[in-house]
Amino acid sequence: MTIDFLGKTLSGAFTIPSGIVTTGVPIIEYIFANVPQVGVLTTKSIGLEPRPGYREPVLSQYAPGCLINAVGLTNPGAERSAELFAELRVPRDKFLLTSIFGGSVEEFVAVAELLAPFSDGLELNLSCPHASGYGMAMGQDPELVGAITAAVKSVVKIPVVPKLTPNTDNIAEIAAAAVEAGADALCAINTVGPGYFTSHGEPVLSNELGGLSGKGILPIGVKCVREIAARVQVPIIGCGGISSAGDVQAYRAAGASVFGVGSALVGMTSDEIGQYFECLETDMTHGGNAAEARVRYDVDMSFEPVTLIENKLITHDISILTFDRGIDIRAGEFIFVWIPGIGEKPFSALTDNPFSLAVINIGEFTGALVELEPGTQAYVRGPYGRPVTPPEDATVIAVAGGTGLAAVYQLARDHSAKTKGTARIFMGARSAERLYFMEPCKACAELHIATDDGSRGFHGLVTEALDQHLGELDEADLDNIVFYNCGPEPMVHAAVNVQRKYCDDAQIFSAIDYLTKCGVGICGACAAPDGRRLCVDGPFLQA
Repeated sequence: MTIDFLGKTLSGAFTIPSGIVTTGVPIIEYIFANVPQVGVLTTKSIGLEPRPGYREPVLSQYAPGCLINAVGLTNPGAERSAELFAELRVPRDKFLLTSIFGGSVEEFVAVAELLAPFSDGLELNLSCPHASGYGMAMGQDPELVGAITAAVKSVVKIPVVPKLTPNTDNIAEIAAAAVEAGADALCAINTVGPGYFTSHGEPVLSNELGGLSGKGILPIGVKCVREIAARVQVPIIGCGGISSAGDVQAYRAAGASVFGVGSALVGMTSDEIGQYFECLETDMTHGGNAAEARVRYDVDMSFEPVTLIENKLITHDISILTFDRGIDIRAGEFIFVWIPGIGEKPFSALTDNPFSLAVINIGEFTGALVELEPGTQAYVRGPYGRPVTPPEDATVIAVAGGTGLAAVYQLARDHSAKTKGTARIFMGARSAERLYFMEPCKACAELHIATDDGSRGFHGLVTEALDQHLGELDEADLDNIVFYNCGPEPMVHAAVNVQRKYCDDAQIFSAIDYLTKCGVGICGACAAPDGRRLCVDGPFLQA
């Protein structure tokens, strides 16, 4: 299903819209290598200066297959993005469409000049509905759209593709202004809105207002593309609500030639995204509707209330919070805890029944959790991630630092209780006062403790204690081990380096939090260096 698009012959007619999945170089490289149907790779929108964006929650689900988001144009800035893109090698049959934004004509031009050398084309974000002063605020004015398009065209030699907002009654007029100013193609549409969504009487998004996407906006997207195609004669990237071959055909009939699939990818692992696009291409070529069945309409982002019954302080910055009920969660999965007005963050459950968390104060949200008073109501969504299933007769060695113990305790407990295997937990901390939950660990596993200052257990790093232990095992014992590492990134990397001295990579699984934000695979913030996303491919990833 190759296509010709803006001077290149591409491997496929699909793209993933800006801000969804392909938000970082590792994921873009993964899609380059593994998903031929995606011929146009669209980046996250990039501005002149770094933006942290809004705090979580940044994404919610208002109906199956229908999302509302307000990420806040999070990006590392144009200069840093240029450095990252300089390392990216774009295959001949792919088109790197770099999405850019600005608060003025001058900002658009400055970003374009920095990123054009590394791009096949520039998408102009003139349509984001939830970032004040950007996107839709500019994209509703035909004269301003024309001015921005013309200004960018005057400083670059690559195609320019304005992305238009559906939140206007004159999208055809705006499209005409863009084309008259030199636009080489158009993209339609961005999210609809802004909208407002609540749970338990509280606005879910930290920004309160967000853009609507997913199946519910399909008729709006098709209508907008039809109106644009009736007015101008340039290629159109059609997106908004696509999940099936029938949806693609509707956009094609309306006038689109490239098709953006975004919200339909919610909850899919990296492998499943590849299988989905392969199935979608087959449906398009031979007829059928098999791809639709792969869409995860069962993903649940709703919140359930929990009430804090105990806040046990371990040391000044570590607490164990115990709530009033159990949760259904399997070893390796994680949940999100939400406090309205403060935010949400992902956690492994220290215990499932009753539900408890280990919290270290490292920022605004965890600081608020450490200070929670009994009786406070919080909210939980999930679980997410892929549960771990070590072989029944394996020796599980769990290596944990900080709150990483919460990710491995249930694993060790359940493995020892339900299988013929055994479990060993290697627990590390800076000092004895920072150790916690040792007695439950001893009850289900052989416990090895290491403290940096020698105040308890092995004097030194937990990875040094692990190295010493593995050096005492024979080959048969080593062959039977499966490792699970969780904790600070330097500790996890050090543990993997030790384990590789004795065992094969296939025996090693690690969980590092690469900033998990949405939990359902859409925002791409939790990408590992190889392009896998922890929230759907992990959190434990095989080495």
